Amino acid sequence: MGAAESVPETSIHEFTVKDCNGKEVSLETYKGKVLLVVNVASKCGFTETNYTQLTELYQKYRDKDFEILAFPCNQFLRQEPGTADQIKDFACTRFKAEYPVFQKVRVNGPDAAPVYKFLKASKPGLFGSRIKWNFTKFLVDKNGKVIERYATSTAPMSIEKDIQKALEE
Repeated sequence: MGAAESVPETSIHEFTVKDCNGKEVSLETYKGKVLLVVNVASKCGFTETNYTQLTELYQKYRDKDFEILAFPCNQFLRQEPGTADQIKDFACTRFKAEYPVFQKVRVNGPDAAPVYKFLKASKPGLFGSRIKWNFTKFLVDKNGKVIERYATSTAPMSIEKDIQKALEE
């Protein structure tokens, strides 16, 4: 359990996901940008800190080839129960999120979104590839390769130096 699943893809840019309106988005759009991919939830104890700091990071680096990709997930105590519109409204109104919020996904199990299978296979966690909770973060370089994985408890602002380093490469 928790072993990394082998995936054929070598870059996050090979995936297509759905935005919060159900429209397909090729992640190739983000080639040349450093990405922070996060599974988000609106009713989690980590919501306030993460959304606030994600917005702060985005405001600071969005003009420097940095993008945050937020994927709502309801797998952890059903802490993201809303519809796509409710989730987007929550993130954009309450936390002024201007980065993309995609369609709700599963991050673990046989029905996990393919992009999450890739992320987990690229950077397993301390106890295997399984994502333990909301707000697990993956830093991805400009070529679509996963640089690092951060636990829920890692505040977004605490990885700012890693983001800066990735932007310089």
